[in-house]
Amino acid sequence: MAIKIFIDQGHNPTGYHNIGASWYGLYEQDITYQVGIYLADMLNADPRFEARVSRPTPYTVLGTNNTTSLAQRVQMANKWPANYFISIHANANENTAINGTEVYIYRRYTQANWLAEQILDGIVDTVGTRNNGVRVNSSLYVLKYTKMPANLVEMAYLSNPGDAEKLRDDQYQFAQGIFTGIMRYFGFS
Repeated sequence: MAIKIFIDQGHNPTGYHNIGASWYGLYEQDITYQVGIYLADMLNADPRFEARVSRPTPYTVLGTNNTTSLAQRVQMANKWPANYFISIHANANENTAINGTEVYIYRRYTQANWLAEQILDGIVDTVGTRNNGVRVNSSLYVLKYTKMPANLVEMAYLSNPGDAEKLRDDQYQFAQGIFTGIMRYFGFS
């Protein structure tokens, strides 16, 4: 039986509600879309996994506002039902010096926590971003309402020039880092 992983590519295409951050001419929703596709392809190439994405095309729009967009992503994963949920994002901050990768979870000492640690290390090892740690945020919708271990991965900061360059040029490597973390979590590497 394949391990079912739902990959949520954060945000909707430009021109719709629930769009992501934008800096230096880069759009979060475009980056998350592509990283998610790369990750799904890697997982689906391994018979031990079955991966699905929330946005199968760059033009897929989920929901009619922020709340229904998030609800639809969670509903897709719960209905499948997925064994794990990974939401992919890029961060931003008014302080452009802030950089690095962090992974959010609903609570500590859970399977989500152990998966988050491996994914975080996988990205840091592969892409060379700064390790900002695993963080608890029990108010994030996709972590609160999924019925399986869930991670929200903030790959790097679009607002930081160095991170933005990585998000632009190293999208395959970000996916590889997440994939490496998943493989380590399951003891497959």
